[in-house]
Amino acid sequence: MRKLIAYISISCIAVLSSSFTALPGIGKEHLTAIIPVIMDKGKEIAEKASLLYDRLNLRNLGLSPEAFNYAYRGYEYLLDKNLVNDSAYLTICDFTQSSKQKRLYLIDMLDNKILLNTYVAHGHNSGGEYATRFSNRLRSKQSSLGFYVTQNTYVGEHGLSLRMEGLEPGFNDKAYRRAIVLHGASYIGNGSTGRSYGCPAVPKNESKQIINTIKNGTCLFIYHPDKKYLQGSKILND
Repeated sequence: MRKLIAYISISCIAVLSSSFTALPGIGKEHLTAIIPVIMDKGKEIAEKASLLYDRLNLRNLGLSPEAFNYAYRGYEYLLDKNLVNDSAYLTICDFTQSSKQKRLYLIDMLDNKILLNTYVAHGHNSGGEYATRFSNRLRSKQSSLGFYVTQNTYVGEHGLSLRMEGLEPGFNDKAYRRAIVLHGASYIGNGSTGRSYGCPAVPKNESKQIINTIKNGTCLFIYHPDKKYLQGSKILND
């Protein structure tokens, strides 16, 4: 809803205002007072994202302003809906970049600093050096786009691993059933560009630090400018 209202013209506001007068307790004066507040909130979030993007020097680290804007918008949405327990960290996996690049960004949102910028793998069937295909299906061996909230840790086949809950129906809500987790792997980093079964695998020597930092209720976002996702994400379009 916020995104929709942000692009409403003055003439559209007038139309909306007249259409709501029939609802009990909602008159034109109430609607025209509410809409600017919502528009201002959307503008405020965009301005905060832009300022933080510049402060963190993210452009020089390879993260596009579009990727960060979407990540920040979703992060604010999840906070507003109480869907994350820990607001301290935002993790972004930017799958527009080559797997040869450091495309995972672990951001301390309280102190406004980058804690870590490192490599992250995408799914075997999502593409070679670049990820181009995404899926929510079981056994697809593809990455799933969208927003996640981190869960608890466990020790499995890849050592210490972090469970994640996908928050976007149709895009990543089967992540838990697919055993999509964040784990360390020797096939990513140091020039290696290996691929996972859909998990955002990180370099083995950095995995414990990442997992122990973002576990138990922080926001993680896997990004690609996939039209189906950008148009269908309820988090980005609410």
